[in-house]
Amino acid sequence: MLTLMETANETWDVSAVQKAEELEVQAVDAAAVYEDVLPALAELKEMGLTLALTSSLSHRACSRFLERFGLKKYFAAVSARADDGGVKVAPLARALTVTSLRPDETLFLADTLEGIKIGGVVGLNVVLMMNDPDEAMRLAEYNPAGIVSLHELPDFIRLVQSEVRRPTQTPSGTSD
Repeated sequence: MLTLMETANETWDVSAVQKAEELEVQAVDAAAVYEDVLPALAELKEMGLTLALTSSLSHRACSRFLERFGLKKYFAAVSARADDGGVKVAPLARALTVTSLRPDETLFLADTLEGIKIGGVVGLNVVLMMNDPDEAMRLAEYNPAGIVSLHELPDFIRLVQSEVRRPTQTPSGTSD
């Protein structure tokens, strides 16, 4: 569907766009949020991190999702299909611009091969959200870092931050 939207977006008439948005909103209305989402987002926000939600869904569907689950307060930016004139890469690129985040200092959660590739195109550090064990095993060959629950993300970020701050040892034994 996203590939079709990506290649045919300019040729869609208004009624086709409206129908797609209505289906997206219906999907959001049937969606559920895992129990680890709210505590993890609260902890990440408390850590002072800038969080952005990016999606190839319509802005209407994203807004409905955020409102339905009380998530809007956690995100500094929301970048959706209608905001960017595109899908896949466009919402990510826009979120980076809006938040002034550097791609090389930004983590991107992905759960598909397409997500891993898109994050790489933008230059982000991709973290694989391993929702499905079989899919995770298949995607492991792309060597992304991985987590199985959002509960792990704050500790993962603290680990990365500590490694970045740690002085490196030179061959002579002195610290840089």
